[in-house]
Amino acid sequence: MKPTTLKNATLKQLRVFSAVARHLSFARAAEELLLTAPAVTMQIKELETEVGLPLFDRSSRKVSLTMVGEYVLAYTQRVLAAMRDAEDMVARFRGLKTGVLDVAMVSTAKYFLPRLLVRFRDEHPGVEVRLQVGNNREEVVALMREGRVELAIMGRPPKNWPSRAEPFAMHPHGLVTSIEHPFARMETVSARSLMSEEFIAREPGSGTRAAFDEYMAAHQMTPRIVMQMSSNEAIKQAVMAGMGVAMLSLHTVGLELDHRLIAAPETEGLPVMRRWHVVHTLAKTLSPAAEAFRYFVLENGEAFLARHFAHLSDPAQFGEWRHQRRL
Repeated sequence: MKPTTLKNATLKQLRVFSAVARHLSFARAAEELLLTAPAVTMQIKELETEVGLPLFDRSSRKVSLTMVGEYVLAYTQRVLAAMRDAEDMVARFRGLKTGVLDVAMVSTAKYFLPRLLVRFRDEHPGVEVRLQVGNNREEVVALMREGRVELAIMGRPPKNWPSRAEPFAMHPHGLVTSIEHPFARMETVSARSLMSEEFIAREPGSGTRAAFDEYMAAHQMTPRIVMQMSSNEAIKQAVMAGMGVAMLSLHTVGLELDHRLIAAPETEGLPVMRRWHVVHTLAKTLSPAAEAFRYFVLENGEAFLARHFAHLSDPAQFGEWRHQRRL
């Protein structure tokens, strides 16, 4: 049995737990926090995994706290009270007048991060933003190692680099095909049927390629990779042209899906749900501008992505949306 510990519990999990405990409703807590109901459920499940015991009794139609949940709530309220005492410090960052924010992102994040930066600039118009794009994680880590950026937005945290990586949102990956592909008209695509397909894949080292390789390994399959590209845009164009199929971050194909330019058929074992992280070098003290943006991303990133990619964040909702859009 996993030992009981709360050392890995996040502030977001505690806030979600407090909201559910206050309302005794996952749906009402989601409304208050501007999150999806599945996101709230996920945060509670992860916190219960850390505790090692259930915090809520879901056996009846009403949600109630378990005895363990009552004790955890008491300590959670102390933690949140301490955070409220720190509002003066947070206000200093929110009231930031000037500064320079050097931030890097993996290329897949370009489909949402610029819009998030616009919202940050609206709150901090005097901050100059310098954004750099790396094709993959290695390039972004190199920018941090060289001291050229303070913060980075990426999927997989760096391994052999002393850093702090904080998750802020889910990151779904799924199969994409041309709209003429037979898969696009199927109710469900089996994993084994992918063995006969020609894949266009991202380069090794990218988070998208890692998700693809892990999926194939989990299903004990060796895919036929006919083309390898370091650009999501190039892969999308190749897929739409019928040159092959691909596994991509679903955050990269939102526009194409909405306009029926590409298909994302329901596939066994997909979407693979990864996480977006905001990362910084552990030994470096962040500038006020970087600390303000880090706080902004952790507070707003999940709700922002839930609003802009609502049908991609929840597998059940995505399946219903996909069914309605099937050609």
